[in-house]
Amino acid sequence: MAALSEYTNVYNTALLVLKHKGYRLWYDDDTNCFCAEKGGWDFMSESPCGLLGLISIFEFQRPNEWHEYWWRQEGPNLYSELPHTPPPYEPVAQAARKR
Repeated sequence: MAALSEYTNVYNTALLVLKHKGYRLWYDDDTNCFCAEKGGWDFMSESPCGLLGLISIFEFQRPNEWHEYWWRQEGPNLYSELPHTPPPYEPVAQAARKR
């Protein structure tokens, strides 16, 4: 089992993190999406975890101004190349149970 995965019991924590970072939050009934805004930059996702992920891209890219595809990161197409098995590692939950 993963140390953390997207599930509804994580949603409030994701929203609290965004609020702590200074984002204004709302739920759009017309689109059924969670929304956030800060400094004129606005974001929309079907889940609070997705919203947190989009904002992580924004904070990683740190754009000075809007332009088309400002969020795009150049590099290999990992989405189509991801392996279907994990690399060898010891999950932290498993290590904690050993103690």
